Amino acid sequence: MDLTAWILQMLTGVKLTIQLFIVTIVLSIPLGLVLTFLKMSKNTALSKVISFYILIMRGTPLLLQIFFVYFGLPFIPVVGKYLVIDDRFTAGAIAFILNYAAYFAEIFRGGILSVDKGQYEAAKVLGISDMQTRFRIVMPQMFRISLPAVANETIILLKDTALITTLGLSDLLKVTNTIVNRTTNVSAYAVAAAFYLILSYILSALFVKLEKKFDF
Repeated sequence: MDLTAWILQMLTGVKLTIQLFIVTIVLSIPLGLVLTFLKMSKNTALSKVISFYILIMRGTPLLLQIFFVYFGLPFIPVVGKYLVIDDRFTAGAIAFILNYAAYFAEIFRGGILSVDKGQYEAAKVLGISDMQTRFRIVMPQMFRISLPAVANETIILLKDTALITTLGLSDLLKVTNTIVNRTTNVSAYAVAAAFYLILSYILSALFVKLEKKFDF
């Protein structure tokens, strides 16, 4: 058992895992916020379309969505030939972003609904515009309320990145499986678990600091 060699090999997988995690977080949170506003808009038709999208994303397995983006899009009639994604990382990232944006949208919507309605009325009395009320009063409180749920969803995302191995990408799990298959030593899974635990701990510690900053 060459633990040092295992760790060095797994670090290459950790790099890809972190890349997928960062890309998903950076893009899915803003997209989720946009979806929240669209779902809560006064345009009934638009709201229903977004609600249906969120239902699909949350109601079907992420793994199925990954396969659909990479393997299924090219087979869509008429437009399929324009939707071919040759890069497996890009295809996987798109699936992750679209999926997690739906979850964050519902988290943010819950946060907005939790803001005291009286604050909207107070802002109106003070002559504050709807736009200013949304971004200067409601949004900060929404983020504060939503932070614990966002923290939980972020840690789930870290673990879900292991699904990208199904596209043959050399993430942490894929590298670990390669080591196990080559050495027939399942101890490598324990080392991989340690990597996931360390990354999860770092994320948890970060969100604990954020929650203390907002005085939870």
